[in-house]
Amino acid sequence: MAEALPTAQLAIEGGAPVRRDPMPPRFAIGEAEEAKIAEVIAYYRAEGVDPGYQGDYEERYCQAFAEMHGGGYADAVATGTVSLYVALGALGLPAGSDVLVSPITDPGSISAIILNGLKPKLVDSAPGRFGITAETVGERIGPDTSAIMAVHAAGTALAIDEIVEVCHARGVKVLEDCSQAHGARWKGQPIGTFGDIAAFSTMYRKASIAGPSGGVVYSRERELYRRALALADRGKPRWMEGFDDRDPAQFLMPALNLHTDEISCAIGLASLARLEETRARRYAYLKGVTDGLEEAGGPTQGYGITADDSPFYYPVHVDGARIGTSVEEFARAVMAEGIGLNPHYKYLVEDWPWVHAYLADGFACRNAREARDSHFCLYVNENYGEREVTDTLVAIAKVVEAFEGRARR
Repeated sequence: MAEALPTAQLAIEGGAPVRRDPMPPRFAIGEAEEAKIAEVIAYYRAEGVDPGYQGDYEERYCQAFAEMHGGGYADAVATGTVSLYVALGALGLPAGSDVLVSPITDPGSISAIILNGLKPKLVDSAPGRFGITAETVGERIGPDTSAIMAVHAAGTALAIDEIVEVCHARGVKVLEDCSQAHGARWKGQPIGTFGDIAAFSTMYRKASIAGPSGGVVYSRERELYRRALALADRGKPRWMEGFDDRDPAQFLMPALNLHTDEISCAIGLASLARLEETRARRYAYLKGVTDGLEEAGGPTQGYGITADDSPFYYPVHVDGARIGTSVEEFARAVMAEGIGLNPHYKYLVEDWPWVHAYLADGFACRNAREARDSHFCLYVNENYGEREVTDTLVAIAKVVEAFEGRARR
């Protein structure tokens, strides 16, 4: 790990920052995506119509998405939150039943449960981790539990095979929330393929995108896929022979228009094609940071990273007692040195006042709170390289030196 000058004044206190220019932008809509946008417009112009939805490009995108997961069925939808909402609806769960859910997640996950007429029931994480385990899940399954929404947080795969085994043994359906972990694997198998159904967000900050917003519902079970397909498009059974899109009498159920469009699916095709490269480049940056922190043996350590991960953000543990300050204050000092990060991750569900009236009970997720409060989260994208590794390590070392020096005095 690079050494910082012991006498360097912190940028947050008026000193010169380690890095003066911004961290590299991502620009997820690049040349390949621009070319696909032009292609889809030209395709439909040649057909004599404007680009719509449920057309050739969505079919190609969904087929490519399913093939990436070793087969199965995929439906592209409008947003990641929609993918969760539709996936839950497709499971046909009893009204008012409990859905177990990870303690650290996006509000969209919780809202999808509530708006399906179900009750979120929080599950604690493993000690020091953001993710749940089969043990913490098993402790929370009750007589009213119908399903679990298992979140692969930060791009790190859960031990999802063990979670599925515990749940299925007790008649509990499994929805994998893969929104932050596109292409991640567990024991060599793509996440999203273990449970009954899976949901992905493809908004502009995710590892693979379909434009500014988007989502995908995936399942290996054809009937679940078909139900999701209908729920995402006003109840239309598009798979039925003789189905007439202009005859609402053939529709199956009340449902909203939640599908996506051909231009978004064209963008998705281009982005999906380089997902493995995206994962590898993000991994290289975080592996460099993780190894540097471990080598330094200081009060900051990486969350852990493997080549099977698909990083979305990266938690860094801080020994607050050793540095003599709060983790958030430490992280803000690192951020002032020019490193992109979130100093205090506010996605601990039990902290949101609005959600309390909807929770199944008042269970406190103590492990998740401790894990959240002892980490800050590095931002990451595939354009971070060796310079960013060096700058990140130097900035952290500089702040460690300053705070540890004060703690010793």
